[in-house]
Amino acid sequence: MTELDVVFRARRVITTAGEVARCVGVRNGSIVAIEPYDAELDADRVIELDSDEVLLPGLVDSHVHVNDPGRSEWEGFASATRAAAAGGVTTIIDMPLNSIPPTTDVAALEVKRKTATGQAFVDVGFWGGAVPGNLADLRGLHDAGVFGFKCFLLHSGVDEFPHLEPDDLQAAMREVRSFGALMIVHAEDSHAIDHAPAAHGESYRDFLASRPRGAENLAIAQVIELARWTGCRMHVLHLSSSDALPMIRSARRDGLQLTVETCPHYLTFSAEEIADGATQFKCCPPIREADNRELLWQGVADGTIDCIVSDHSPCTPELKRFDIGDFGVAWGGISSLQLGLPAIWTEARRRGHALTDVVRWMASGPAAQAGLLRKGQIARGYAADLCVFAPDDAFVVDVERLHHKNPVTPYAGRPLAGVVRSTWLRGERIDLTDQPRGRLLTRGGA
Repeated sequence: MTELDVVFRARRVITTAGEVARCVGVRNGSIVAIEPYDAELDADRVIELDSDEVLLPGLVDSHVHVNDPGRSEWEGFASATRAAAAGGVTTIIDMPLNSIPPTTDVAALEVKRKTATGQAFVDVGFWGGAVPGNLADLRGLHDAGVFGFKCFLLHSGVDEFPHLEPDDLQAAMREVRSFGALMIVHAEDSHAIDHAPAAHGESYRDFLASRPRGAENLAIAQVIELARWTGCRMHVLHLSSSDALPMIRSARRDGLQLTVETCPHYLTFSAEEIADGATQFKCCPPIREADNRELLWQGVADGTIDCIVSDHSPCTPELKRFDIGDFGVAWGGISSLQLGLPAIWTEARRRGHALTDVVRWMASGPAAQAGLLRKGQIARGYAADLCVFAPDDAFVVDVERLHHKNPVTPYAGRPLAGVVRSTWLRGERIDLTDQPRGRLLTRGGA
C-alpha cells in the first residue's frame, strides 16, 4: 500500500464489526485501511491511543439550532461548531428556524451559507423549512441541497416560522413525496395544547401539565396516518412521550417509512428532580417523569427510537428568566451540544449498554437518517471523522469550560462519565484556536 497520511493505532476501535483492536489508515481525508493492531502501515504520522482511550467515529448531530444570522447573540456557527468539536461531534445539521431569515426559500439558504462560510470547525448541513405559503419553494430548496424539511404542528416559538395546519401539512407531504425528500416534524398537537392549562409561574409540575403527553401522542398519530395516505418519508423529532412507542412500532410493521429521535435530556433527567423555578430545564416537549424516561430507554434499546441527537436550542441567560423563574415566559430549549456523548454514556453504561450501542445511536443512526452516506462509521471509504474518547475518565460540568456562546445548561454541576480527548475531521485534529476547516454540506454531495 502506498504511504498513508496518518495511521491511528488503538486497542479499542468501534468499527462495523464491533469493538476490536485495529490500525486505521487515512489518505486524503478518507479511511482507506482497517488492519490488525500490529499491522505495519507506512504513514507520515502514527497516532498511538493510550490504553484508556477508544477510537470512535465522529458523532453526527442532526438537530442543532445555530440561530445565525439574526439571533447570533444566542449562538453562532463559530461557537456552536467549537462546542460540537469539543464534544466529539464532527457533523451537525442546522435547523431552519430561530435564525432570521428562517431557511424557507433558496435566498434564505444562501444567506445562511454565506454566514457560516469560514466559521465552521466541523462540517455543517442545513434543513429547509415547510411553512404556510412556501409550498412552491420546497423543490428549489431540495435542489439546492437541504437534507429535508422541518415543520411544526403548533406555534414554533418564533413568529417568523409559523406552523402547518393539517391540510397544509398534507399538501407539503405530498409535495415532498413527489421528489423523494424527507419531512421532519415537531409533533405536538396545537388543539390539545390550547385545551391544556396555560403554562405560568415557577411550578414545574404546572408547566408539565401545559404540555401533556396526549398532545404528542395525538400529533404522532396524525403524522402516521398522513404518512400512510401520502407515502411521504417522515421523521419524528425529539420524542419525549413513551406512550407513542407502540403506535410507532405498529406503523413500521405496516411498512411506513418512519424514523424517530430522542435527546439526551429526556434520557438523563426526570420531572421529579426538577426544582420549581429551574427554567434551565424548560424545553418543548418537556422532560417527563422517571418511569417515562425508562420506557424511552427501552425504545432506544429495542430500536424503536433510531437515534439520539441534542436538539441544542440555546438562548441568552436573560431569556431563561432566572430573575422570576417563570416557566410560562422563559425560552424553551436545552443547551447540550458539547455534552451529549458523556451524558448518554453515563446513563447507557448504568443500564448495561456498550460503546457500540452509543455509536449506533449517536453516529451511524443519525447519519443514516439524514442521508450522510460517508459519515458515522469507521469503515473503508468513509470520511476519517474520528473521536478519541476516554470512557472511564470523568468530570463535573463547569459552564465556564463550555464553548456554547452562553453559559446556560441544566447539566451544570452534574458529574458525567467519559471525556473527549480529541476530535479529528478528515484525518486532521481539530484545533479550536486555529482556522476553522469544516465544510458546508449539501444533500447528495455529502
